[in-house]
Amino acid sequence: MNLLLWMTVGFIVAGFFVLISFKKSMEERVALAIENKDSTEGKQISPKPVVWWIWGSVLWGIVSIFLIVWSFSVYT
Repeated sequence: MNLLLWMTVGFIVAGFFVLISFKKSMEERVALAIENKDSTEGKQISPKPVVWWIWGSVLWGIVSIFLIVWSFSVYT
């Protein structure tokens, strides 16, 4: 098998596991931020990690699609 195919499969599988592993943490952060939305005392919950996780997911999806299309164009 070609290196491009292994790179594509490895990138997709590794990215999928990273996204799934951070999913629970991001759900908890969003729930905590919604719960403390109107609270003026206490520590503020930063939405930045959730936003970065969403941008990372989008970027991973775009790169995965690009790699799949590229693999199809090479192997056909």
